Amino acid sequence: MLAASLALASCNTSPKVAPAIPQDKDIESKVEEILKDMTLEEKVGQMTQITATAIANGLDITPAGDSIIRTYKIGSVLNTPGDIAQDPAGYDRFITELNRISMEEMGIPTLYGLDHIHGTTYVLGGTLFPQEINIAASFNRDHAYNMGKVTAYESRAANVPWTFSPTMDLGRNPEWPRMWESFGEDAYVNSQMAVAEVHGMQGDDPNHVGPYNIAACAKHFMGYGVPVTGQDRTPASIAASELREKHFEPFKEAMQAGALTIMVNSASNNGMPFHCNTELLTQWVKEDLNWDGMIVTDWADINNLYTRERVASSKKEAVKLAINAGIDMAMVPYECQFAIDLKELVEEGEVPMSRVDDAVRRILRLKFRLGLFDQPDTVLEDYPEFGGEAHAKLAYEAALESEVLLKNNGILPFRKDLRILVTGPNAHSMRTLNGGWSYTWQGHGASIPAFTDKYNTIYEALDAKFDNVTYVPGVEYDLMSPNWKFDENTGIKDAVAAARKADVIVACIGENTYCETPGNDEDLNLSANQKELVKSLAATGRPIVLILNEGRPRIIRELEPLATAVVDIMLPGNYGADALATLLAGEANFSAKLPFTYPKYTNKFAVYDYKPSENQGTMSGVYNYNAVMDVQWPFGHGLSYTTFTYSNMAVSHKEFGAEDVLKVTVDVTNSGDMAGKESVLLFSSDIYASSTPDVRRLRAFDKIELAPGETKTVELEVTAKDLAFVNYYGKWTLEEGEFALSIGDQNQMVRCVETIVWDEPNID
Repeated sequence: MLAASLALASCNTSPKVAPAIPQDKDIESKVEEILKDMTLEEKVGQMTQITATAIANGLDITPAGDSIIRTYKIGSVLNTPGDIAQDPAGYDRFITELNRISMEEMGIPTLYGLDHIHGTTYVLGGTLFPQEINIAASFNRDHAYNMGKVTAYESRAANVPWTFSPTMDLGRNPEWPRMWESFGEDAYVNSQMAVAEVHGMQGDDPNHVGPYNIAACAKHFMGYGVPVTGQDRTPASIAASELREKHFEPFKEAMQAGALTIMVNSASNNGMPFHCNTELLTQWVKEDLNWDGMIVTDWADINNLYTRERVASSKKEAVKLAINAGIDMAMVPYECQFAIDLKELVEEGEVPMSRVDDAVRRILRLKFRLGLFDQPDTVLEDYPEFGGEAHAKLAYEAALESEVLLKNNGILPFRKDLRILVTGPNAHSMRTLNGGWSYTWQGHGASIPAFTDKYNTIYEALDAKFDNVTYVPGVEYDLMSPNWKFDENTGIKDAVAAARKADVIVACIGENTYCETPGNDEDLNLSANQKELVKSLAATGRPIVLILNEGRPRIIRELEPLATAVVDIMLPGNYGADALATLLAGEANFSAKLPFTYPKYTNKFAVYDYKPSENQGTMSGVYNYNAVMDVQWPFGHGLSYTTFTYSNMAVSHKEFGAEDVLKVTVDVTNSGDMAGKESVLLFSSDIYASSTPDVRRLRAFDKIELAPGETKTVELEVTAKDLAFVNYYGKWTLEEGEFALSIGDQNQMVRCVETIVWDEPNID
């Protein structure tokens, strides 16, 4: 089988670079002291991770669960007990008992992990932030940092030291049901936001993660967001050059910033499952980056090498492939055959003890770095800011800067006395504001009143903000149903009748919540009911403001011309409706920009860094064809209640070499009459290259705030190596020739004066 053809993972080669995370000699000594006395059973047990429901009934560890932990020497547990959010005291009691059993049996604490994707999403009373796609739309690194910091603090308040976040898969196919978990389509934005969130989660010293910090997990390594079919956990077909240049970059940056763990993509690329890809897991990560963190699988993905991917003829062979490729911990998650199989494979010589020892070192090192040996448990009383006003304010501010004004023909901001009709299936729903990974996996937990009653839906927030607000849904979801696709006409005629009495219609449309494979969909068009609602409302002649509340862009080509204004709030979290009401009232200004390209057609998806040949006018002659890039809104689009003018762009080097740093300055003026924030985006275009260049690439950004009439000079930096690309043969290449740099409507031409080719740039 395939095992015979795969190279065995080894971490004994000389690293090319300094350690991504410089090691602490005291920790390394302690790791070796424990490792030398461990039995093989204890070692494979540390590499085994099971889900909480496999060992517990709710928050109570069962006798059978106790036996499983002791028999298989389990090293890690994940997921929320009962598959629904629990309060901090419950987690504390549950994890404390896990640690008691583990310390008693092995003298090694348990490593517990939760999917805290956008704040403390599985702890009752915790702070839920906007989803990552919203954080990206803010183009403000501070919000990613704050989300990481609050997530860490509140996770530790619940005795949880590890979370499976940030998600760093490039959202480049809007069919993919996890697009909203990503920071959008661009590699640079993903890198910047991920690094900020990692620092927020882990603090500044990854060797000594404090009691208010946790371990981050960069996922899903890599290329998960671009399956060929758009369906979750299905194969990708990514060219080697694009894999290295775009998909690897955010992970590399996160690991070099100290990310202590990574999780692997469940699917395959060009026929090779990522969970048995020695080149990527061992060579690129452990050797080339000299990274000493820990690699964990996704859910049951070693077994899936046998059951789904069919590259192994048995579960046991699947274990051999994955561990030899570089996997350190297996999320099994329900049964412990993995531990049995791995022990046998070591005894049979199929998996070297050196590979197991390397994995266990990484796991023990992580537990020491988290301080779990010294203080395995925390208590809520030591975290007085848990779920408090300071954290709520940060989540609200993130929502305020993440909602994108896409169109405004003068209807916004609203006057206080307008008669407003609020309608649509997303108008009165906390579930749709939060999205998946919110109290429950598919997000329906946000519809449970005990969880979210204290927060406002869009209707409630507008009703509190304006004098005369009426709510008639017209179309509704069953908010507790797992069938997220279904909506029902519950009174479109009633909504139309109410619209005739209103001055303006706020139509809240989009998606119900979903997560992972259940979120697969065959059609990105809005439902027939929602289309009928908007068209019927438009027939009244009243102005419509469309509020798009969705995790991925739904096609609205037919509806956009009917709207006077369009706002995409995406998934802004528990405070998203309050933020929207503030923005619609003009009490704050819109400042977000799209972190993805919004498509106009279901069969015509695009990304902003497309190839020039994708956007060509009519070619005359025998073919006479036309290939024009036609999208609803481009990457980086976002309006404001004020206007910004760019001028005086300058570049420090008109000609540059490989070691130069280009300093780019531009003056930005608030030329309107309202204070506002502006994201200043610097793009580059390689005019000609030996590999067809992208039409443009984002290279730097900053966000500034300006009063009316105020001007600020913004300075952004681009290194020469940032302008390199990976060529057809997998080599990084910086070529002699011209580049265009642009910010807003300003452009400057610069020239590279040398050509260099090398294996891996930008590793410092």
